[in-house]
Amino acid sequence: MKRNIVITIARQYGSGGRTVGEMLANDLGIHYYDHELIHLASEESGISLGLFLDADERVRNTGFFKTPVNVYKGELIGPDSKEFTSEANLFNYQAKVIKRLAETTSCVIVGRCADFVLKDYDNALSVFVHAPQPFLEEQAAKVKSLPHDELVKFMAQEDKFRAVYYEHHTGHKWTDAMNYDLCLDSSKLGFDKCVEAIKAHAKVRFGEDIFD
Repeated sequence: MKRNIVITIARQYGSGGRTVGEMLANDLGIHYYDHELIHLASEESGISLGLFLDADERVRNTGFFKTPVNVYKGELIGPDSKEFTSEANLFNYQAKVIKRLAETTSCVIVGRCADFVLKDYDNALSVFVHAPQPFLEEQAAKVKSLPHDELVKFMAQEDKFRAVYYEHHTGHKWTDAMNYDLCLDSSKLGFDKCVEAIKAHAKVRFGEDIFD
């Protein structure tokens, strides 16, 4: 690859965004980061992995943060502060890892508001993968064995978590197309063509020979 590029993917539950990210990373021979980011942030900060996992679980269960919005500005809170292990600082360390990856390697990053964290990086390409509800439900049913009503409720809760998490840390609406370089309907394209569309966009953005 001619230079380091980072492709960030946000996605609706059931859209296959994670699958697209994995397929893209495999196709390009670069690393794929998802839940691993939390582990890296724990190592970077010295903060227990359990605290990172607990913070996510609290938002999943309640749908709310302690404060409505706390837009990420790039700062870190040191270990001498009582806010060192706050939800805001846990995000700060995840963002630090995302930035370090963008500066050192090519990769695909799914979730974690990576598009916002890297909004000023000229080597970052942001993607949002979405689809109509029937397609989302069809795909979700392949991985979640639940009665239909419970499945739909679970999907809504997952997307609510993602929306609340995104708005809390960025101040923007998660589904707003203006946040992303590229929005893809996976029901119309299929996963393979989503990968091809992202690669094609990257060539337009970074040069035809970017993957050589």
